[in-house]
Amino acid sequence: MRKITASLFISLDGVVEAPDQWHFPYFNDEMGAAVDASLGAADTLLIGRKTYDSFAGAWPDREAAGGEDAHFAKKLGDARKIVLSRQNLSFTWRNTEQLKGDFAEAVTALKNEPGGDIALSGSVSVVRQLMAHGLLDELHLLVHPIAVRKGMRLFDESETTLPLKLLSSATFSTGVLHLVYAPAASTTDATYEDAKSHLPQDDQ
Repeated sequence: MRKITASLFISLDGVVEAPDQWHFPYFNDEMGAAVDASLGAADTLLIGRKTYDSFAGAWPDREAAGGEDAHFAKKLGDARKIVLSRQNLSFTWRNTEQLKGDFAEAVTALKNEPGGDIALSGSVSVVRQLMAHGLLDELHLLVHPIAVRKGMRLFDESETTLPLKLLSSATFSTGVLHLVYAPAASTTDATYEDAKSHLPQDDQ
């Protein structure tokens, strides 16, 4: 079964909205390598309409311009791109199609197709749906050392918790933390009585 990974730029206070307004001072070779290892290595991109509009409005022109980012732009152009939207859309960027039918059924079918990893960048609403249906395999968070203090957070309010397990972590020279999580089994019930035995004990 194919793996679905989501990568997001996120602030210290959990904001994922409009990262173009706050994350570029932290973008260096380490972050570029992390982005390429997830987004650039996938052969399929699963994205929301707003993210598609942003990508399609920039990356084809960057590929055509032949600049420093043309190689990465070509990777994105060559990848299969599947857009989630309730509207009927038409596309100008090559290799783009629209996800049809029930979300969970369509994504499950996509995961069962032959091929490599499926990646997301941004598309917070899609990430939330994948997590809600248990279809997201890895969540890659690039945590920036800045409190944005306004904007959409990754996790919306809910009556249920969402346990995760840490698969790996790395600290970049800019202070950005690269954290990779996977879904975890539900946590067991515990109280302070269970936790207090882990507090430092008096040696006397």
